[in-house]
Amino acid sequence: MRQLRQRLASRPALARVLPFAVFLGLTLLQGRLGPDSLYWVYLFKTLLGAFLVWLVWPLVLEMRWRFGWDALLTGVLVFALWVTLGQGWGTQQGLWAAFSGQLATGSPAPAWNPLAAFGDAPALAWFFVVVRVIGSSIVVPPIEEAFYRSFVYRSLLAGAFEKVALGQFAWRPFLFTALVFGFAHQQWLAGILCGGAYQWLVIRHGRLGEAMTAHAITNFLLGIWVVTTGAWQFW
Repeated sequence: MRQLRQRLASRPALARVLPFAVFLGLTLLQGRLGPDSLYWVYLFKTLLGAFLVWLVWPLVLEMRWRFGWDALLTGVLVFALWVTLGQGWGTQQGLWAAFSGQLATGSPAPAWNPLAAFGDAPALAWFFVVVRVIGSSIVVPPIEEAFYRSFVYRSLLAGAFEKVALGQFAWRPFLFTALVFGFAHQQWLAGILCGGAYQWLVIRHGRLGEAMTAHAITNFLLGIWVVTTGAWQFW
């Protein structure tokens, strides 16, 4: 473990990319190993993601939680935008349908709904709900913020990205990072605005902490919304 951490210490880009790449790779496996793998793979990637965050924590110094009223307000605002804009043509499937003039072809991805998948085992179903809320609220924010806001944004400004101040603003990387972040999500429109809002927090404070907190608040509220309203398409 010490050797791995030492190798990552000498490669600052890898320390920020590796957790995201592993998390993304496991995400692509969800549902491909059988219907139940939607949930078991999510559990595994959450545990592995938490381990990777622990592994790079001493190396990615900007990866530190910070609370502020702007983080709280941004998190709530992004949540409201997500549930408002994340439907119809605000989704990638809806956008394709709007441009092509026809319904998108292919079967939609199965909804992530453990209450339906494990209806005969409610304890297991609620276990996966809790795992999803914890994973999206605690594990995802540091992984995605370190990748998008620390690495991708600054890499577009300079090859030696770690020498670029987190508070430095430039329109091109700001828009590009927001677009990439947005289209990495099914709810592309809300995702773009979300990416811009989190990047604004990073630039405003010159660190990731407030953006991580806002991200966590958004995802936690979204989790509560999904469970209480049955809007499983947001998961």
